[in-house]
Amino acid sequence: MKMDAGIDMNDLTDEERRLLDKIRLRKEQLIEDIKSLQREIHGISEEMDTMDVDEESRENTREKKLLAGKRQFNLNPTKGIAYLIDQELLEPDCEEVAKFLYSDGLNKTAIGDYLGEKEDFNLDVLNAFVNLQELQDMLIVSALRQFLWSFRLPGEAQKIDRMMEKFAERYCDLNPGIFTTTDTCYVLAFSIIMLNTSLHNPSVKNKPDIEQFVSMNRGINDGGDLPRELLESIYDSIKKEPFKIPEDDGNDLNNTFFNPDKEGWLWKQGGRYRSWKRRWFILSGKCLYYFEYTADKEPRGIIPLESLSVRECAEEQSRAHCFELFGLHTDCIKACKTDKKSGKVMEGRHNVYKMSAASAAEMEDWIKCINACGSHNPVYDAIQSKKNKIKHGIY
Repeated sequence: MKMDAGIDMNDLTDEERRLLDKIRLRKEQLIEDIKSLQREIHGISEEMDTMDVDEESRENTREKKLLAGKRQFNLNPTKGIAYLIDQELLEPDCEEVAKFLYSDGLNKTAIGDYLGEKEDFNLDVLNAFVNLQELQDMLIVSALRQFLWSFRLPGEAQKIDRMMEKFAERYCDLNPGIFTTTDTCYVLAFSIIMLNTSLHNPSVKNKPDIEQFVSMNRGINDGGDLPRELLESIYDSIKKEPFKIPEDDGNDLNNTFFNPDKEGWLWKQGGRYRSWKRRWFILSGKCLYYFEYTADKEPRGIIPLESLSVRECAEEQSRAHCFELFGLHTDCIKACKTDKKSGKVMEGRHNVYKMSAASAAEMEDWIKCINACGSHNPVYDAIQSKKNKIKHGIY
């Protein structure tokens, strides 16, 4: 009698044997992926801790340490900068750190995260970083394109606010007389970002026309209006060419999903057949991703959380600890998934997304974390805050 892990293989059908073989193969692949990631992390640690400092190989060692520092920065910006300073590869000076942030091989999201921190040194680095931008004699659209290419905006309104204020100050210093105040430049820059999203995001169905864009910017020039010709040129520029979003360097496993807000196994109810399937979920960057296996590099589905909320719901089909995502302003949730057979990306068919956790505590934690991501747009928060300050004369 042939036994495998307590299973009598003679009791299995051919299909069950094939499925078991697939599971074994997938397990081996998962183990190999984990070992590969462990080797990479171990390699980084070895490069930082055990480098040869012989006189003959000093320059080569310096380059290795610099590379190790960049890798560390991409995983944890604050620790990466601290390591480079400790190794005397970087001066503890805000201007020197700002120059370093323009180096090749740095993760643009990590740069944005570091510049967005509220520590005094980080604020000084942000100021120095923006002052390295050459924006003189540039149209504001071109200046904004250049600025937003140098890093990725973080997802918090207060961080975005500080960055865009510095951009407005720098642009107005180098181009005096274009705007009445820096607040005008600040609000217009945000309007341009929002216009870019509205015109080029496929999920936005009602695209704004030039009249809506002009109307949105009425009164922002210290109570007056900006020239219509300027707004028309901005609108035409963004309509013809969207902003290019910098792609992160390095591997997606380390960057996009390396430090998620939450991850774990959940049961998910299907949209068409209502069957339940176990999926590995990752909450990151205001999106909920789900995978068939933890080692998968590409998600099976993506659920943007903007304009969605979450709530506990009744148990269903013997599934306990259920909760669901639902739209705040629509009955249909915009999401996408990959068809397993064809590999094509398909639009999800859900009025709500129902999920089931392993315990009540786990369910409550998922609800808490999803709520913490927020259903609002941080860009909208920042621009509304600035408009309110201008309206009430607070500077």
